[in-house]
Amino acid sequence: MNALGGNTCSDEEPQLSEHTLLALQEFYAERMQLGTNPTTTGLSEFEENWQLSQFWYNEETAVALTKEVLRISQNRRIACISCPTLFAKLIQVAQLGQLECEAYLLEYDRRFETYGSSFVYYDYNDPLTLPHLITAHSFGIVVADPPFLSEECLCKVAQTITFLAQDKVILCTGAVMEDLALKLLNVRPCGFVPRHNRNLANEFLCYTNYDCTIVTEENDAS
Repeated sequence: MNALGGNTCSDEEPQLSEHTLLALQEFYAERMQLGTNPTTTGLSEFEENWQLSQFWYNEETAVALTKEVLRISQNRRIACISCPTLFAKLIQVAQLGQLECEAYLLEYDRRFETYGSSFVYYDYNDPLTLPHLITAHSFGIVVADPPFLSEECLCKVAQTITFLAQDKVILCTGAVMEDLALKLLNVRPCGFVPRHNRNLANEFLCYTNYDCTIVTEENDAS
């Protein structure tokens, strides 16, 4: 059975009708208007690059963070720094017509350029080297997941967060960073524990600079 539901009984290359081709073109055009490639609505085709310290959130964590971002967004711009799992989920929401604000992914990994104009190349070593469209205090919400558990990395990412954020900040990083995160960003653990597809040795926490309660079944059980 082929993708169109017909039997693959001959060696002839299947041909799409003119009507079907037009429908596909319209489908892809609609998806491109959302600022993303239609085949890149999630991260299933992207392998984690451990050299870049990439570890994808599990589905429950991605959904919980997305719900919280939507709850507090108030139609303001959203910046996702080094957290492509969350950004991919926001794009899925956008495709359902449930996201009325702009979301950007600030990320070092250029594979995510497939997200088009929503992708912003970002190197935490140059925390304020950003394109002109990314201006000071232009994001209502900044969500960040620094790639490395080091003081240097968090300090530099914090510079970016401080530059971008209007007020709301969500930070996902290791428990060992708690004191430094408070000092740099005035964020505190909110009780939510981010989970990843792979079990990591380090304990991770979610920090915010506002009163926040993110609840999932998995966190309730832990």
